Order: sequence, then structure tokens, then C-alpha cells
Amino acid sequence: MAGRIPRDFIDQLLARVDIVDLIDARVKLKKSGKNHSACCPFHNEKSPSFTVSQDKQFYHCFGCGAHGNALDFVMEYDRLEFLDAIEELASMLGMEVPREQGHGTHQPQAPKLTSHYELMDWAARYFQLQLRKHPQRPKVIDYIRNRGLDGDTVKRFGIGFAPDGWDNLQSQHKHNPDGLKVLTECGMLIAKEGGGRSYDRFRDRLMFPIRDRRGRVVAFGGRVLGEGTPKYLNSPETPIFHKGGELYGLYELKQHDRNPARILVVEGYMDVVALAQHGVPYAVASLGTSTTADQMQLLVRTSKQVICCYDGDNAGREAAWRAMETALPHLRDGIQLKFMFLPDGEDPDSLVRKQGKDAFEALVEKAMPLSDYLFDTLLADADLSSQEGKAHLATLMEPLLNRVPDGLLKESLFARLRTELGWGADSLRQRSTPKAGQPAGVQGRGTPVRRAIALLQQQPELGHQLPVQEELQYLEMAGLPLLREMLEICRPEALTTGQLMERFRGRPEHGTLSKLLNWKLEIADESAFRQEFTDCLLWLNQRFFEQMSEQLQRKARDGSISTEELRQLQEMNLLLQGLKAPAKASD
Repeated sequence: MAGRIPRDFIDQLLARVDIVDLIDARVKLKKSGKNHSACCPFHNEKSPSFTVSQDKQFYHCFGCGAHGNALDFVMEYDRLEFLDAIEELASMLGMEVPREQGHGTHQPQAPKLTSHYELMDWAARYFQLQLRKHPQRPKVIDYIRNRGLDGDTVKRFGIGFAPDGWDNLQSQHKHNPDGLKVLTECGMLIAKEGGGRSYDRFRDRLMFPIRDRRGRVVAFGGRVLGEGTPKYLNSPETPIFHKGGELYGLYELKQHDRNPARILVVEGYMDVVALAQHGVPYAVASLGTSTTADQMQLLVRTSKQVICCYDGDNAGREAAWRAMETALPHLRDGIQLKFMFLPDGEDPDSLVRKQGKDAFEALVEKAMPLSDYLFDTLLADADLSSQEGKAHLATLMEPLLNRVPDGLLKESLFARLRTELGWGADSLRQRSTPKAGQPAGVQGRGTPVRRAIALLQQQPELGHQLPVQEELQYLEMAGLPLLREMLEICRPEALTTGQLMERFRGRPEHGTLSKLLNWKLEIADESAFRQEFTDCLLWLNQRFFEQMSEQLQRKARDGSISTEELRQLQEMNLLLQGLKAPAKASD
């Protein structure tokens, strides 16, 4: 397994990329004072509320609250995972992403996979060329026409043809041992046992290239042209392809609509392609597997409405239930999960060809919301005419509700359960709600601690080369651990807001810091900014000296104070007198 990406590299990456240039290449920005502005790319608006700060290397939308650094923007705008976003930015800057060595044991660097992507792209172009030039082309064209596909759709999805034969692909690299090795690692060639000659995996099949979120070909699905088996043959797991983490057609969908209002999850490649040709371009396929947690996370990050489409038979309904169970932990508020069941003997490909776009989308509109599907399925197995039946329903529901994140959806499901049961849902609700612990971060909007954190966020240079605030180590106050850590991070080097926030990615404190970014500090200029920060630190130092003075005064009152401690008490009182005069911060 590859090592972690060093923190220094991420800092360097964020230092080298200019967030204004990055965003302006995707969303046209206008200069507005010190900052740049535009209509937010993450929600519909007519007046610009999206602001990008070159100084802070940070963006913020005052309309929808979207915010972050360059990595956050690439993740949200291009729908990439964190590691993919790092790779994307590094690629733009011509930087190679390093990996840390493991501690205690030798951990090799992750292999460079550039040649894997290049050869898979070459394979896709090779198959497309065979569709245009191979002597067997007429039979393939007939098959494509019989399936109702036109040339534009074939081109859009990069569909090709793998000719019959054992070494068509392999023969193109017969003098390139490294290329043959990579093609084998990518699952395009199969090595015979005992060291015999390898052979092509895909033969006499219509080829569907599978692209990752960056548009790189990572695998293929091959549909047999005759009556052979298996009907569909898929690439195996490889260094660049993990089928549980990819969705066929997602890249093509995002090219058509970066923020689709809905996504329809279907089963097969041909379903996706046929739907797109008939004007339903928002379908993706889960590559022949039950929808995985990774795929579900990708779906709900891409669209606020996910519709899972299945056959209406028992197998289809079992698959729907598995998808629902997988989805529950990922259903944050605002996400709609629905279920659509097709008539017997039909699939999306056949149905849209027979009935057309309007009839198909009428079925999509009637898709069953999660709550209806969940309760209808469970009520079929629970007799609510008896108390025992109601208890059985509660027993079935409890583990499912425990998987739903706290929020409006969970509350609505409990409300529905109360309606169905008439009793018992409240006690079930208490059992499934975790006890609230001490929240991370800072408490109270207006405290000097909170102000100091917010000021440091806005201008991390305030903490650069700041002397160690030793007194803060001995104070116990909400938010101080976070402030101390931020000061330690900012002291050695001058960071931007974007770099500072990156240090807290994935940590509980990140939520608190994100909320503080919305806090309007209303400070006139830079000198006032620094003075406000200094005042907050003075206030905290004053609290420390007051705490120490109180402890020594208690000793003086009970007669246990030593001569040295008496001297310290006198010094504390003098310090307090000096601090109280200039201190402007208050509780």
C-alpha cells in the first residue's frame, strides 16, 4: 500500500497554485476590491455572492456557504476525492506526488502508473479503430444498429470493437516487453499458467471503455456479439481499476451536466448508452456489482437526488434492499434516495426504445421515496393489528434507523414510525441517539478565545514568529487547545488561510473552523486586526495571572504561603495592574 502524502508537499502544492487563476479558468471572476467575485458555481444565483481571496488563498460563498482552499474547489467542482484532487493539482503544476516511507519497516514508493493509463487509452483508440477499419466491421455495425445506437452516441462513449482472435491486441506490442507487462497488469492480457504465452482477454466483443472521474480509461466492459458466454465480460481489479469505486458513464454525464439534478443508477452499459441517446443523459451503471459504499458516496456527492432502478422481480427487489442498506449512512439532509422498479421482462434499454423518453421519464417521476420503500417493505412482514406485530416492526426498524445520520431525515423516519406504531418510537429514538459528548472546538461566539481563533484564521501571519505563549499552557478554557495548536502551526512559517485550514481536514475541529469563516469580524484595517489579536492574547494572559494570584492569595489567607510565593504574589499583582490598563478585550 502506498505511503501517506507528506504534509510539507501539500503545503508546497497550495503555496504554488494561485486559487484565483485556478478558479478563473473554470468560473470567470471579476476583480472586486482586494478580492474577486462571481456567481457561485455550486448553486443557482443571479447576483454574485461567491468571493475569492488571493491573499488568503480561500473562496467563500455568502449564499450557500461553500468555502475552502484550492483542493476543496477541485474536489467540489470536478467531483474528485481528496487524493485525486492532489494528483490533479500536482499534474497541473508538473509536480510529482511523493509518498512517505512506512515507520519501522521498509515501505516501497507507490509504482508510477503513467504507462498504465497511457496504454489503456491506447487500447481504447485501438478498439475504436477496429470498429471503423476491421474486415469484420459490417457485422458489428449491424449489431449496433439493431440495438438502436447512432454514430454520435458510439463516438460520445468511445465504443469500439475487439476482433476475434487470441493476439490482436498483444501483437501490437510484440516487440515491447514492458508494454506487454503493463497490459497484463491492466487485465487486457491473460498470462497462461506455467509461463506460457499470454493472450487477449477481450475477443469478438463490443467494447465499452470505463473512465474514471478524470476521464482516464481504467477498464473495459465487453459485450459478446453472438450467443456466447459470458454475455458481458469485465476487466478484473487492477492497479488503476477498483470496480467498487467507479461508475460507468459518470464521466460522460459530468461532461454533459456538471451538476445534474438527478442520477439514475442502472445495471448495464447498454442501459446507460441507450438512455443517453434517447435524451435521458443522467444514468450511470454500477459495473455489475451491488452498489458499494464508495459508489454511494460518489453518487450523493454528485447529485441531491439518486434514483436506483431495478427489475421488478425478486432479484431486483433484493438488490434494491441491499442498495438501501448501503446508502443509509450516507444520506445527509437534502439528499433524496428513490427506487424505481421496471415492468417484468423490461430493462431501461428495451423500455426507452419501445416507449420513448417521455414515457420512461414518467416512470422516473413516480419513483418511490426511501421512506415509502422502507416502510412498505417492512410492513409487508409485520402485522400491525397486534402489539406483537408492532413490536416486530420496531425491532426491524431499529438497526436501520441506527445507520441514518442525525438530522431531518432521521427525525422524519421516527415520525413515520410513531404514526405506524402509535407507541414505542420515542424510547426507540432515545436508544438510537448517541449521547452528546463535549463538542470539539470553541464554545460561545463572542469570547476572546473564539475571536483569537477567527482572527488567526483570517490572517495566519499574525502567529508567524510569535513568541511561545507559555501562560496559555496552564489555562483551562473552552477552545484553548485549538488556539494553542493553531499558534504552533503558524509560528514556524507564514501560511495562508487555505494552508491553515488544510491542516484540520477530516478532524472534528474543521466544522467549528468552517463556521467561524462566516463570522464577519468588521475590523477596519490591518493594524486594527493585529491590535484586536494582541488584545485577545493580553486578555488570556491576564486570566492566567488572575488564576495564579487567586491560588497564592488562598495560601496567604490560610498561612501556608512561603516567602518565595509571597514575592511571586506581589509580582503577579504588579503584572495585573499593568495588563488591566491597556486590555480592551472582555468576556
